[in-house]
Order: sequence, then structure tokens, then C-alpha cells
Amino acid sequence: MILSSQELLSRMGDDIAIDPFDPTRLNANSYNLALHDELLVYEEVVLDAASPNRYRRIEIPAEGLTLQPGVLYLGRTVEHTETRNLVPVLHARSSLGRLGLFLNPGGSLGQCGYCGTWTLEMHCIQPVRIYPGMQVCQISYHQLLGTCQPCESDKYQNSTDIQPSLMHRELGFDDRDTQLELQLNFDDAIQAAR
Repeated sequence: MILSSQELLSRMGDDIAIDPFDPTRLNANSYNLALHDELLVYEEVVLDAASPNRYRRIEIPAEGLTLQPGVLYLGRTVEHTETRNLVPVLHARSSLGRLGLFLNPGGSLGQCGYCGTWTLEMHCIQPVRIYPGMQVCQISYHQLLGTCQPCESDKYQNSTDIQPSLMHRELGFDDRDTQLELQLNFDDAIQAAR
């Protein structure tokens, strides 16, 4: 059973928290979430599920950024959500699909008790321009039958940033002390060469 917007509103502050919250973003049975102003792009030729992969950050300027086909972009929601006693689910907005931009094609079934921002997997079939703060997905809430233990996994729980895949942890590699962000400081290299 999916919660209606009225039921969602009645549970705000109890089973549901969305921060920031804007009532104009409510739909009949969901709430629109917005895209933050940066993306991650992997810097590997072959992505390896058994080890961490290097990535770089890209800022989405106010005038927009054109995404290119054949590239996986990871973004995140502006909003931080908390859910108790319900199952949160993210859905891409159909308006984006009609532009050839696909968000979380495998779906985003959240865990009961999930708290944090949501990482978004994005790819397009032709170049498409995106903007920071645009409403890109919807969150809906499903009633849970039976009891559940709150989400206790530290893999993605309490996220405040874009999360690259951490599947390698399931395969035995622990990278908690490893910096994977690719730091290319071209300005310092140019200054040193002068």
C-alpha cells in the first residue's frame, strides 16, 4: 500500500522527515526531490566490482551542465530524508525519461529506517542539459507488513554526500581509510612549471 500525500503529511515529523520540505512539491502519492549541484564521474576504463574505483567531482553550474551519452553520472538529492516504519522508494520523473535521461534504472528500494541523502545514478541516450536544484525524482512510501529492524548498515546509511559503489566491501576489500577521489590540481602544476 502506497501512502497518499495527505497520509504522508500526517506522518511528517513522526515516521517521515524530509529536509528541506516544500509542500508545493507534493504529488498525489509522492514528493519531488531535487538534484544537488555536483556529480561524480568514475575515472576508470573498466569499473571493478571487487575494488574501489577512482572518481572525480563535477560542479553543475547555475547555467546548467550537458550530460553526454555513454557516461555514468552519480548525483545526490538536496533533501535529507528519514523514514521509520515505512519503506521509501525513489522513482525517476517521467519528464526526464521523455528527454532521454534515465535515473536509477534498476530502481531505488530503500531500507526501512534509512536516513540520509539519496545517491542518483544517471545516464542519457543523447546529450541533455541539467540544472542544480531541478526536481529529478519522487519519493513514495509503502506500508510495511510485519515488524522490521531499523536499517543498521553503515554502507550507505546516514549519507550526506554522493556515494560511489561500495560493493567491493561485500567482496572483502575494506577502503574506509583509502581516499579514492582523483585530485587533479592543474593550477598548482601550471604554477610549478613557470
